Amino acid sequence: MKTLWQKYASVLVDYSTNVKENDLVIISAEAQAKPLILAVYEEVLKRGAFPIIRTRLDGQAETFFKFANDKQLEFVDPFTIMEYDKVDKYISIGAPYNVKNMARVPSEKLAKVSAARRPLSEKMLGRAAEGSLSWVICDYPTNALAQEAKMSIYDYEEFLIKACYLHLDDPVSKWKEIGKTQDKLVDGLNGTKTLRIIGEKTDLTLSVDGRKWINCCGSNNFPDGEVFTSPVEDSAEGEIFFDFPALYRGNESHNIHVKFEKGKVVHATAEKGEDFFLSMINQDEGARFLGEMAFGTNDMIQDVTGNILFDEKIGGSIHLALGASYPETGGKNTSGLHWDIIKNMKNGSEVYADDKLIYKDGKFLI
Repeated sequence: MKTLWQKYASVLVDYSTNVKENDLVIISAEAQAKPLILAVYEEVLKRGAFPIIRTRLDGQAETFFKFANDKQLEFVDPFTIMEYDKVDKYISIGAPYNVKNMARVPSEKLAKVSAARRPLSEKMLGRAAEGSLSWVICDYPTNALAQEAKMSIYDYEEFLIKACYLHLDDPVSKWKEIGKTQDKLVDGLNGTKTLRIIGEKTDLTLSVDGRKWINCCGSNNFPDGEVFTSPVEDSAEGEIFFDFPALYRGNESHNIHVKFEKGKVVHATAEKGEDFFLSMINQDEGARFLGEMAFGTNDMIQDVTGNILFDEKIGGSIHLALGASYPETGGKNTSGLHWDIIKNMKNGSEVYADDKLIYKDGKFLI
């Protein structure tokens, strides 16, 4: 019988990234995830592929941002560039020692690094869109993640396992079932020209005309549970209020209220973390435009944990991302930023597609 980590690894290798013989596979993770790293490494070897482990040490990022000069912040090493050109599968495992380790890093330093690594992000998204690269992001339960979620490590591990359906004998079958259900949602959304979102301090209209909706059922994120697209870049008009905390690189912004004109953020406020939020959306021209619109569908996730991998999937929520869009949807916005910001929709909020009510109180009507 497989251990939990072997089961987890098998899903990531066989289902999420579909590792094949002779694939070059990067396994990127913090060292704290050792049990899952080794399990993934084993599964990749069993497939006849070539695994390369890239680990990050506790304190490494803090040291970098404390001592790196501008030239070093903007440097991207040639080996990493080559990896993004050559890798077939990319498995990233989050296992933070401290989720607030970036909280006091000056925002201008974070922006410099984001801008420097933007070509790598665009390379990965572009190769994924053309089908030459598969990638997945997942998490290993740590005390830091548990603390952020206000849970014990035991409760958090159980939460993660159930959110991923790893408590089932055959989690892949469950994710395939979810995929079929979400196929119906995607079919209903494809062909939509205009979406209108209505709720507390919210009346936002955006065009998705000609854009493709994507069914997320465990391929790029694990856990998963969303359907998304990239809005037409200059289409967003109106305002939206995000009542869930927005977290990015250890920083928090609360109760963000954003107004759009011709697709661009023209006014933004936040009750907490406003300066950080504004610094992030000012990092480049594309950061003030929308790169994503999505519905969260994972009903095993109901509470905010402070971890965007889980929180953006909350059943009964939507999220919009400021910054880079996804090429596979037809999106054209480019930016060093991609910040998913979540809105609770279970409080009387509505979404209309071409003037037809399709979503109310966190539930689809199609």
